[in-house]
Amino acid sequence: MKRFLALVLIAAIALPLLLAQGRVEEHERIGIVSPMDSEMSLLLSKTEVERVDKVGDFEFHVGKLEGKDVVIVKAGMGLVLSASCTTTLLNTYSISSVICTGIAGGVSDETKVTDVVISKDLVLHDYGQLDRDDFREWIVERGPEDGRIPADSTLTEKALAAARRVVGDDKVFFGTIATGDQFIASEWYVKRLQQKYNALACEMEGASLALVCYIYKVPFVVIRTLSDKADGLAHESVSNFMQIAADNSGRIVLELLREL
Repeated sequence: MKRFLALVLIAAIALPLLLAQGRVEEHERIGIVSPMDSEMSLLLSKTEVERVDKVGDFEFHVGKLEGKDVVIVKAGMGLVLSASCTTTLLNTYSISSVICTGIAGGVSDETKVTDVVISKDLVLHDYGQLDRDDFREWIVERGPEDGRIPADSTLTEKALAAARRVVGDDKVFFGTIATGDQFIASEWYVKRLQQKYNALACEMEGASLALVCYIYKVPFVVIRTLSDKADGLAHESVSNFMQIAADNSGRIVLELLREL
């Protein structure tokens, strides 16, 4: 009995250390990343959580969802936290693919609040050089030559099919998502994102997650439901539609997992 208790104590001490050093060996899991609690609440409520691993300030919920082995984590808002969280996820677990789920602002004139955008590719819209009269974008290092980070074609195909089953064909769009470290609530900037990138949505985490996955050669897809139109009414719209939009994305993730 004493020997058993000693082994349990050693395991309890050793596991956090191994996690912190990125040396956990286990079978492959699907990583699911959300910026905010509201965006992962539905998924966590459906997950059979086996354990919660804390690495740094990130809490990784390890378990099963729709019969699949998953790791679900809240990254926090913005490029730095998204990239840091995704890097930690990939270095700590054996991850077969990454799904980013949550809300976004609509950029296209064709989309409406609660419509869904599935990522074809992602771009960083605020990475560059600010001159006296203009802002010139740079192409991010270690990414594709055109600056557009492509989502995995198989995952996007399955995500599109899942989204159409959940919300209907007319509410699902496929295209570019623009990422930057700003909450956009500006009609003129929406026009800039349309003209420069032909973007359908804007948010604050997708492209940095995408870049990390691209560097590590891990398939990914970003699923965003529009909570606002990134215009002068964006703050009010987010307040009214945040949870509805977040849960829409969550339901699509559940449907996608059933097909993987």
